[in-house]
Amino acid sequence: MENYTQWLQKLENYIVENMKSEMAQIQQNAVQNHTATMLEIGTSLLSQTAEQTRKLTDVETQVLNQTSRLEIQLLENSLSTYKLEKQLLQQTNEILKIHEKNSLLEHKILEMEGKHKEELDTLKEEKENLQDLVTRQTFIIQELEKQLSRATSNNSILQKQQLELMDTVHNLVSLCTKEGVLLKGGKREEEKPFRDCADVYQAGFNKSGIYTIYFNNMPEPKKVFCNMDVNGGGWTVIQHREDGSLDFQRGWKEYKMGFGNPSGEYWLGNEFIFAITSQRQYMLRIELMDWEGNRAYSQYDRFHIGNEKQNYRLYLKGHTGTAGKQSSLILHGADFSTKDADNDNCMCKCALMLTGGWWFDACGPSNLNGMFYTAGQNHGKLNGIKWHYFKGPSYSLRSTTMMIRPLDF
Repeated sequence: MENYTQWLQKLENYIVENMKSEMAQIQQNAVQNHTATMLEIGTSLLSQTAEQTRKLTDVETQVLNQTSRLEIQLLENSLSTYKLEKQLLQQTNEILKIHEKNSLLEHKILEMEGKHKEELDTLKEEKENLQDLVTRQTFIIQELEKQLSRATSNNSILQKQQLELMDTVHNLVSLCTKEGVLLKGGKREEEKPFRDCADVYQAGFNKSGIYTIYFNNMPEPKKVFCNMDVNGGGWTVIQHREDGSLDFQRGWKEYKMGFGNPSGEYWLGNEFIFAITSQRQYMLRIELMDWEGNRAYSQYDRFHIGNEKQNYRLYLKGHTGTAGKQSSLILHGADFSTKDADNDNCMCKCALMLTGGWWFDACGPSNLNGMFYTAGQNHGKLNGIKWHYFKGPSYSLRSTTMMIRPLDF
């Protein structure tokens, strides 16, 4: 733009100089020629000069307009370029931040991989140690099983002798009281068979032990253990756990008819429990002991179960005791389930998951027929001998006793 202006200035100077030169020439000619002719020529030159000046002015105006448009476009391009540079700078900053985050993440991932590898190595070492320990314990268990088998055989012989002795004593007592007891009038009262341990106690036998009782609608009598010491005596024991010597992981038929020995661990049998609780109203008492020697009990004012068609459904009322403020048995009633008869209210089959036969409902807070775990192994066992409101959901108890007695005893 500046060069163009200088060029215009030079052009004007050139024209002026030409005009001056021509005017001088005219003046010289005027001296020689007449004034009129010279004025005419001067006027013509002035007109031509004015016309050329006008044309130059138009050209200058066009150039200025074009220059203004170019300057405007240049300014707009500069603004666009500035915006693009600003956006590019922002994106560059964001990319740098992302790179920094990626670097931090990669560093953390490397640290986690290192820690994970260390943990895996530690777990592998612990697994190997546990496998060695399991191998040694398996060998020890096998040896203990052999010793237990020999001891069980000896105990069986002793128990058999004890039962024979108890039967002999019972028969002698029966012979002594045969024909009944003398009444005041000299007549004899007809002897009645014992319906439960309460009858045994009221007949004068107040020592705990095994007695024979007769059930309604049952063809054969049944030997049961009578507890004559707890809370006034007269209790008929229907379940007992004490040492893990008896397997309680059994099917429906075995839980129906009972198993075990009344002098040790046993289950009376659902059919017999139904028969005895159909005779009159009974209460239920459950004695519990943990591995620290603490004892507790739960007692129910009403207890009976339904028949086999009703899946030996449990009915309870009135809970008291020291084994928790709440009942660990389902008060509203639950059907009995075993590993081959799923009658609970859970899709998970509680008897298979928690083992044993019990009134599980939806697995529930108790299972006194679960797996027997020894001291030190009894923590964290969901399938053990459980009474939730006494020792929690994963503590397996040391011993349990379930016993019933008439409400009017």
